Amino acid sequence: MRIRHPLCTLILALLLVALPAAAEAPGTDTPVGCVELLHGALTKVMKEADALGFDGREAYLDPVVSTAYDTEFMARKSVGRHWSKLSEVEQQELVSRFGGLTVATYAGRFNGWSGEAFETLGQEGGVHDTVLVKTKLVRPEDEDVNLDYRLRKTDSGWRIIDVYANGTISELALRRSEYSALLRREGFPSLIEALDKKIGEFRES
Repeated sequence: MRIRHPLCTLILALLLVALPAAAEAPGTDTPVGCVELLHGALTKVMKEADALGFDGREAYLDPVVSTAYDTEFMARKSVGRHWSKLSEVEQQELVSRFGGLTVATYAGRFNGWSGEAFETLGQEGGVHDTVLVKTKLVRPEDEDVNLDYRLRKTDSGWRIIDVYANGTISELALRRSEYSALLRREGFPSLIEALDKKIGEFRES
């Protein structure tokens, strides 16, 4: 656990108050609303990136990711059949690290703003009662990036369960390939250590 200086904590709190609360963004009662909830938060942290710093971006994005993503579903799928062999404590630990890495990834990559904007292009039905929301990140100084989100309906609303970069690269498939292999080869402690290392790399950079 890292202990911040009281003055730094006060400044961070004031900065977070200055940003609109995530609860005021579109809700998760529709697939598009869920994705736009995430995009709204990402846009805010990009525009306030320098003022917030990594810790501030991470703190602001954490509850948004928890709301927009079905992290338990994704963590379970990321290790496949190995999930049932984990204890309940290990399962909870993996879900926590999975969500933490997702937040750290966003906080590390969305670290500045040069006019970028998200566009929602539409939605279409998917397999197993899922919905695919198609979007685009418009980057004035670089090539645009197509981002497609697969969502499923839960008791708490629509939740993201996978992201496809440029329509083909499944984030969940990449993680499953990596996590399952590491879990099988080196065991659960090594998987947690690897996830902690990745989170630390985003924080240090």
